[in-house]
Amino acid sequence: MKTQKPLVKSFFDEATNTFTYVVTDADTKQSAIIDSVLDYDAASATTSTIQADKVIHYVHENSLSIEWILETHVHADHLTASQYLKKHLSGKIAMSGKISIVQKAFSQIYNLDPQHFTQYPAFDYLFDDDEHFKIGNLDAYNIPTPGHTPACLSYVIGDAVFVGDTLFMPDYGTARCDFPNGSAAQLYDSIQRLYVLPEHMRMFLCHDYLPKTRDYFVGETDVKTQKQSNIHIHSGTTKPNFIKMREARDVTLTMPKLILPAIQINMDAGNFPMPESNGQSYLKLPLNYFKV
Repeated sequence: MKTQKPLVKSFFDEATNTFTYVVTDADTKQSAIIDSVLDYDAASATTSTIQADKVIHYVHENSLSIEWILETHVHADHLTASQYLKKHLSGKIAMSGKISIVQKAFSQIYNLDPQHFTQYPAFDYLFDDDEHFKIGNLDAYNIPTPGHTPACLSYVIGDAVFVGDTLFMPDYGTARCDFPNGSAAQLYDSIQRLYVLPEHMRMFLCHDYLPKTRDYFVGETDVKTQKQSNIHIHSGTTKPNFIKMREARDVTLTMPKLILPAIQINMDAGNFPMPESNGQSYLKLPLNYFKV
C-alpha cells in the first residue's frame, strides 16, 4: 500500500517560538489545523489575531476546507486561536479525552468550578487513546504521549507525525515534565512509542528554541534523526538516566511567561472567561501560588 503524503504548511510565531500547521489531503482539499496561536500582549492583557489571520488567508487562498482544529495538548506558552479559527473556517476543535485531568488540576489552582467543563463542554470532540480518524482521504490516528502533560497526543497523518512539545529538535532535546501530573518516566515511555514509527516518517514539532549552535528556526525533522542524535533521548538512552537528567534539568527552569493566562484559556478550548456584569471578561491570577 502506497504511503500517503499530506501537504504540510507551517506558520512560525517567533514571539512564542510556536509552529502552527495546516495539514491537507491534496485530493479533497480537506484539512486540519494543528496548534494554532492567538497573539497576546501580557502587559496590556490584549489579544490580536495576526498569526491566525495568516492561517485563514492561506486556507482561503488555496480553497481548503477545515475539518479539524487539533490541539496536541493544553499549551502553557501561548493562547490557542481555536475559537477564532472555528468561527471563520468551521472545523471541530479536538484533543485528548484526558483533558479532564488537566481541567481538574488547574480548577483547584484557579479556584474554578470543575463542573463547568462537563456542564459546558467547549471541545467539539475528545479522542480516545489510539483512535483513528480521517482528514479527507488521509488516514490519521493519535498516539497518547503523556509526560509533559497527562493529555498530550501526537497525531500520525500519512507519512507525518505531529508531536507537540514531546520532542524538540535533536539539538535541543525534550519537553519539561514539572507541570501538574507531568512525569519524566511517562515521557520516556511516550518517546519510545514515537521511536518505533517508520524511520523515514516526517516529524513536525510545536516549538523550536534556538540552541547556541544554530541561528535559524526549524520545525521538521524525522524519526531516524531523533533516534540517532537527540541530545536528551537517543536510541541508547536508558530510562533511569533520562529520568535523572530530565528531573535535574526541570528544577532549573523558570515558569513559562504566559502559563497563567494560557492554561486558563486553553483548557476551555480557547474560550475567554464569561463576561461579568459590566460586559468585561477577566483572567484570574493565583498570587504566590507558584514559588520561583
